[in-house]
Amino acid sequence: MNEYYLLGRSGLRVSRLALGTMNFGTDGFHGAYGKTEAEAEPIFRRYLEAGGNFVDTADFYTAGESERILGRLIASAGVRDRIVLTSKFTNTVDPADPNASGNGRKHIIRALDASLRRLGTDYLDLYLLHTWDRITPAEEVVRTFDDLVRAGKIRYAGLSDVPAWYAARAQSYAEAHALAPMINVQLPYSLVARAIEPEFVPMAQSLGLGLTAWSPIGGGLLTGKYRRTAQGLTGAGRLGGGGTAGWPVTDRDWRVVDALERVADELGRSMAQVAINWVATQPAVGSVIIGASSAEQLTANLAALDFEIPPEARHRLDEAGAPEPAAPYRMFTPEYQSWVVSPGLGIGDKPAGYAPPVWNGAARPVG
Repeated sequence: MNEYYLLGRSGLRVSRLALGTMNFGTDGFHGAYGKTEAEAEPIFRRYLEAGGNFVDTADFYTAGESERILGRLIASAGVRDRIVLTSKFTNTVDPADPNASGNGRKHIIRALDASLRRLGTDYLDLYLLHTWDRITPAEEVVRTFDDLVRAGKIRYAGLSDVPAWYAARAQSYAEAHALAPMINVQLPYSLVARAIEPEFVPMAQSLGLGLTAWSPIGGGLLTGKYRRTAQGLTGAGRLGGGGTAGWPVTDRDWRVVDALERVADELGRSMAQVAINWVATQPAVGSVIIGASSAEQLTANLAALDFEIPPEARHRLDEAGAPEPAAPYRMFTPEYQSWVVSPGLGIGDKPAGYAPPVWNGAARPVG
């Protein structure tokens, strides 16, 4: 765990595995599978002992209890300056107030002040828009982020669960106006959830956004504890309703589970470890958010980066869950491109180390 990546195009060093604290607390929407403070403390302590420094929460998690518990645990451990503390805003905190939700300036500032109080700190290392509200212009969000950075209330800004075009608009606007840039985009990504690959991965690479992936084990499906029977899905947990994040488990998902189980057996690793490793080693991924119901489970998940998936095994995993390209992305596959651009023409990328010819100290014009 003592290995850190720069997050996006920034100097912020974060652990490759981040600790998700959505289950810290027993209140609100996420409280059904939550942990009391006494149960959460050994999980948090184990993460610190392993060298982890990237901790993720949100004002919406367990109705704010996650932030309150986390704030007390951070203070007790005396690690505020060591960790990279992340929280998020968007979801309503007062259904009777139309400005107590969404991504407008009024709510962002109000939500941040409330999060800082609950966390017992005067700044956040990273503050994220939690979910696209389909209303607020990207320009308003970016301007507000910049104000908060300049005020010292946040060190960096980022986005979570937004369309790729919205993230691109926000980042491009920040660049064009010399405002604080976004340094990451947080998205669901796993062997059974690969919809981000056509747009988000190249967008992140092009615009300097590090991907932080959540739900790398597909809501628990990729741990092997769920099985398919004639009656449906067996196994206790959040997928008892029959799907991941509200979606049904498909035949393709089960093919992924079968392939993952075979690879895990070959490597002598758990299915969860292989699933997390696969996500963490995908292009553009800066960190993977993992949660745990106990310190023992966290210890097992933290070992997910202690091995390499052999190329042949990775190929089998890739193929098992490869999404069918939708239009226009099927036009960009190697098979399609092979007859769009003839390889006989010698057209390709410039070689490594290429520099354009110069003339009198300036680039020589073409032609």
